[in-house]
Amino acid sequence: MRSLLAPFLLFLLLAAGRNVTGEEANRKPNFVLMMVDDLGIGDVGCYGNDTIRTPNIDRLASEGVKLTQHIAAAPLCTPSRAAFMTGRYALRSGMGSTGRVQVLLFLGGSGGLPKSENTFAKRLQQQGYTTGLVGKWHLGVNCDHRGDHCHHPNQHGFSYFYGLPFTLFNDCVPGHGSDVLADLQHTLRNLTIILGVGLLTLVCAHVCGLLEVNLWFLVALFFLCILATAIWYVPFKLLPTWNCIIMRNQEVIEQPMTVETLPQRLLGEAQHFIKRNVDRPFLLFFSMAHIHTPLFKTPAFAGKSRHGCYGDNVEEMDWIIGKLTETVDSLGLANNTLMYFTSDHGGHLEDADSIIGQKGGWNSIYKGGKAMGGWEGGIRVPGIFRWPGRLAAGRVIDEPTSLMDLYPTLKYLAKDTQPDRHLDGYNLMPLLEGKVERSEHEFMFHYCGIYLNAVRWHPPGSDSVFKVHFFTPNFSPPGAGGCYDTKVCLCHGEHVTYHNPPLLYDIFHDPSESHPLTPDTELRYAEIFEQTAKAVGKHQNTFSNKQVSDDTQSHANTDAHTVQNQMTWEKILWRPWLQPCCGTFPFCGCKEDTPHI
Repeated sequence: MRSLLAPFLLFLLLAAGRNVTGEEANRKPNFVLMMVDDLGIGDVGCYGNDTIRTPNIDRLASEGVKLTQHIAAAPLCTPSRAAFMTGRYALRSGMGSTGRVQVLLFLGGSGGLPKSENTFAKRLQQQGYTTGLVGKWHLGVNCDHRGDHCHHPNQHGFSYFYGLPFTLFNDCVPGHGSDVLADLQHTLRNLTIILGVGLLTLVCAHVCGLLEVNLWFLVALFFLCILATAIWYVPFKLLPTWNCIIMRNQEVIEQPMTVETLPQRLLGEAQHFIKRNVDRPFLLFFSMAHIHTPLFKTPAFAGKSRHGCYGDNVEEMDWIIGKLTETVDSLGLANNTLMYFTSDHGGHLEDADSIIGQKGGWNSIYKGGKAMGGWEGGIRVPGIFRWPGRLAAGRVIDEPTSLMDLYPTLKYLAKDTQPDRHLDGYNLMPLLEGKVERSEHEFMFHYCGIYLNAVRWHPPGSDSVFKVHFFTPNFSPPGAGGCYDTKVCLCHGEHVTYHNPPLLYDIFHDPSESHPLTPDTELRYAEIFEQTAKAVGKHQNTFSNKQVSDDTQSHANTDAHTVQNQMTWEKILWRPWLQPCCGTFPFCGCKEDTPHI
């Protein structure tokens, strides 16, 4: 009897084994996307830094594929992240600015990523993925009233959200100054003081019999002073309460937030999300608060680096990346998980003070930095992909690639074949796997707000990568390497200089953009301008409506027929009825219970 049962049991075991193997083979891959805020490409060891220790990021590069010409679609947070999420230039979703305000400034504003937009999270959610965002969002919350959450991550495909609906900024920590319209704050405060002094003078003159003043005039002036004080004090002096908050899904759980424990909480939430979803396909977008100012002062890392507080923060960020990678590996998920590491744009060169020193990143040999239009230092960022068993370890790719490529790449890997709108990114897998040698990005377009600032051309059959700058930001003071007078460079009017002919560089041979090409030094000089002009025309035709700004000639366009501009003053400024609040507005305040910290 035993001799008859043995073959039968063996058959059942083999059949079961085949089923398990088949399920593993057919299971869709997981995705862990890690984005740092304001990290300079020169801050990372595997990109040339030998004085800041980043062993965990370096390990990802050695075990995966490193991109050396990975380009952000914009040199600032809001437009760069909008392009990353949608696979399209920020202009297409109305997230490009026309003037001074280039990012969202208030959680109580109505601007943000339109709910009509597709994100890679939405597409993966439709393919059965559990999707989570832990960390920074900075793409808006409400539209018409508090609680409509029209721009919220939950409305853009993330089934779970924990983190900062806005961003970490200096106003969140007392004594670090203000990042939000500081000159306007100063002006409003001075006007309030003048009104107050004027009222007090009139009252004293009236009481002393020196001047006859109508009582109703004094009452009106008193209420005008109250109104002026409210307009200045409430939106700006209470910014830590309004902007520095933590949400879990659509609930405000901490207001204002405790910054000191934020890194540990974000890491813990990211780790818990992975552990909760170990048995199903998941997408985790870990959008870190590092390295944006104010810099953290975590005791375990304070004073440990050779580059002051900024270096400490980079090394802490690297440790966090290591812990998240360790979580993926310890759960046996590495061979079925694509891990990606990047920054939203380059380091902020102008961010420094006499106490801490340099608070912004280092962009290596590349010119410019955050908010400096198309200069390479503000848009060239780290790009590392790790997927053991699928991607060759230690491979380096020097071809132009974009943060916008993540959207079509994730779609492809999730087997999403449904029609989509026009995309500006390309599926990277053929390039990452070595099936092709050339990037599909023959041309790239670099925007400063809504204005087309520069065009990159990688001619077929050539190593050269030409970049044409139509205009460049005016650095201040003259001779400086950034906009130190205004802290960030602007994209319009007197803040830029147009070039006729445009500036031309070959960034393959001159990556620091130090030596403009001329007809005498470049045989293809005329052809480069001819080809880029054709490419610009073709690119502009992909927009459903083109608008030409007076001061940009033919270098601007918008998608006005399909989406509203989200970066106008009307949509940016604070509105009390849109402000997320823990409690009863305006008495907002609560603290998160954090037993796991």
